Amino acid sequence: MLLSKSATPELPEDVILSVEDLEVSFAAGTKAQLRAVRGVSFQIARGETVALVGESGSGKSVTAMTIMRLTEYDGASITGGRVLMRLKNGKVADLAKLSDKRIEALRGADISIVFQDPMSSLNPVFTVGDQIAEAVIHHQEKTPEEARQIALNTLKLVRVPDAERRLDQYPHQLSGGMRQRVMIAIALACRPSLMILDEPTTALDVTIQAQILDLVRALQDEIGMSVLFITHDMGVVAEVADRVCVMLKGEIVEEGSVFDIFAKPKHAYTRALISAVPRLGSMADKDAPEKFPLLVFEPERALAEVTE
Repeated sequence: MLLSKSATPELPEDVILSVEDLEVSFAAGTKAQLRAVRGVSFQIARGETVALVGESGSGKSVTAMTIMRLTEYDGASITGGRVLMRLKNGKVADLAKLSDKRIEALRGADISIVFQDPMSSLNPVFTVGDQIAEAVIHHQEKTPEEARQIALNTLKLVRVPDAERRLDQYPHQLSGGMRQRVMIAIALACRPSLMILDEPTTALDVTIQAQILDLVRALQDEIGMSVLFITHDMGVVAEVADRVCVMLKGEIVEEGSVFDIFAKPKHAYTRALISAVPRLGSMADKDAPEKFPLLVFEPERALAEVTE
């Protein structure tokens, strides 16, 4: 879909985010540039979950962090493309071109992110309630008392038991699953239109992972927000995604509905990712556990692959 290139960007009414021909480079030496993201384009509709998948180093997290304009702190720069987003006030903004002050005002309010490791994101010297309330005070100009009540309501929203007591606890007093719920609560405190989840369940055991994924789906139904889910786990993709974008070496090599991606994968790399997922019953009729077959994948050949 071609969008207007005029000074006032436009988006279809049902689209929250449109990434167009995004190029991101990192400084590598005095003059060299390392292109980490190469012409990436995709859209996210209102209430939709889009999964950005690929192996480590494929560029998926760089893409997500660039949408938030956080890669600049790591020495990256946007060298091309647009990141159009429909804000809560109805206006459309190109996030790639906003000033630092303006993008800071949007983080947490219109768009938020949940990182993989909550212990590296949560501040150990502030209580859970203070950390949730901070975003509310900053973006909504609420009093501390009002912000605390919103923090309490948000903890209840993310299904934290005994939320009143948890408000005054510190991150180290919570389990890994509870800390991740707190991170989601911070991201949800101002009711953003889009939430980015950057491998939020990787460090959790399978039981807690399932609870977090169920929570995300339930919250989408209740709030109607859109989600960009970053992961390398195709099992998680099958659980949460509506559409899937497969990344390899900084490019999107395949895009489609979650059904099409799993039932009719076209690209060799997509097929390799799906083949890496253990299948229930695959060891039937075996006397003992066996190693899974080693997948041999040639990125250069796959990138040149032409499919009909």
